[in-house]
Amino acid sequence: MNHETPLSPLPLHHLAGVTGRRVLTHAQLRAHGVPAAETGAQCRPGGPWRQLLPGVVLLHSGPPTSEERLHAVLLYAARVRTGGVPAQPGAEGPAAPLYPEAMITGLAALTLHGFPSAPPLPSLETFDVLVPRLRRLRSTGPARIVRAPELPVPEHVTGVPVAPVPRALADAVAGLRDAGTVRRLLTEAVRGGFCDPAAVVRELTSAKLLNRPHVVDAVDALLAAGRALAESRLYRMVRDHGLPDPCWNVDLGLPGGPRLGGVDAYWPEHSVAVELDTRAPRPGGRPEDEAQWSEYVRKREHLERLGITVVHVTPRRLRDAMEQQAAVVRTALMASAEREPSAYVMVLPR
Repeated sequence: MNHETPLSPLPLHHLAGVTGRRVLTHAQLRAHGVPAAETGAQCRPGGPWRQLLPGVVLLHSGPPTSEERLHAVLLYAARVRTGGVPAQPGAEGPAAPLYPEAMITGLAALTLHGFPSAPPLPSLETFDVLVPRLRRLRSTGPARIVRAPELPVPEHVTGVPVAPVPRALADAVAGLRDAGTVRRLLTEAVRGGFCDPAAVVRELTSAKLLNRPHVVDAVDALLAAGRALAESRLYRMVRDHGLPDPCWNVDLGLPGGPRLGGVDAYWPEHSVAVELDTRAPRPGGRPEDEAQWSEYVRKREHLERLGITVVHVTPRRLRDAMEQQAAVVRTALMASAEREPSAYVMVLPR
C-alpha cells in the first residue's frame, strides 16, 4: 500500500505537484472533495497523514521538512478565505503562495533573509509568525504567535512571506537573553547591508526593548558599525566618482580661537565640508539625542557663517544614491570659485 496517497474519492497525490509541498488545511481538503470524517480517519495513529497544527494536515506520515513546517505555520495563522487554496506557481497572479495577514518573523525570518549567524531552520523548534493584534489565535506546536497593531509589508523569500529585517530583528531580540547573540545579530544587520541602524532602533524602541541593558549595549555596537560602514562608503564615493582627495576626519578651528568641530571630509582649497549624519534618535526623544542634534545645527550654522559649505549626507543616501551624492559634492566644489573667500580656518587631526 502506498501510504503517500490518500484514500479519498478525489485522490490528492496530484496536489503535491501543484502546491510544491504536501500541507493543506481542512478547508482546502474539503474543497478537493475530502470530507472532514475522512480527513480525521487518515490522521489517526498509524495512518498516512498527520495533523501538524489545528486545521492543518501533513499529507504524509513522516517528519515534516522545514519548508513544510513553515508553510503549515502560515496556513494555521493566515486569514484564508473558506475553501481557498493559495495561488500556485504557473497559475495566473502571484507565483508565491498567499497567506493573508500572516508572515514569518523572528529568528526564522532572519535565517530566510540570509543572516549568517541566524540558526538553520531545522534547529528551530518553533517559528514566529506575525499576525494582527486582534486575531484570535494561540501559540501551539511549531507556531509561536506574535501580534502587531499594524502589520508591515512582507517581503517574499523562496515563496514565504517574511517580516522586514528591522521588525524580524526586534521580534528575535525580544526572545533572546544572550548579550553576545543580540550584539552579533544587530551588528550583522548593518555590516551585511540588510538595513539602516535607525530603522532597527525605531523597531526596538517600539517593542520597548531599550530598557534591557544588553540590548542598549548591542545598539551602541550597531551604531558604531553603521558609522564605520557609512565612512567606508564615503571613501568609495570619493574614489569611484573621481572627486579630489579631501582631508579625512579632521577638526576645524579658528587661529587662536575656539574649536569649530569635526567633519568627516574637508577640501581646504574649496572650503567645502562633508558631514555624515549617523544619528539614530529614539522615538519620543532623549536629552542626549536633543543635545547631539543641537550641537550639529550649531556647528553647521557657525561654519556656514564663516563661508564654509557643509554638505549633509546620510548613510541611506550613500547606500541608495551614491552617484547623486557625489554630484552634490562635485557641484559644491565647483561653486566655490564663485563664492566669497571663506575665513581662514585651521585643519587639525581629529
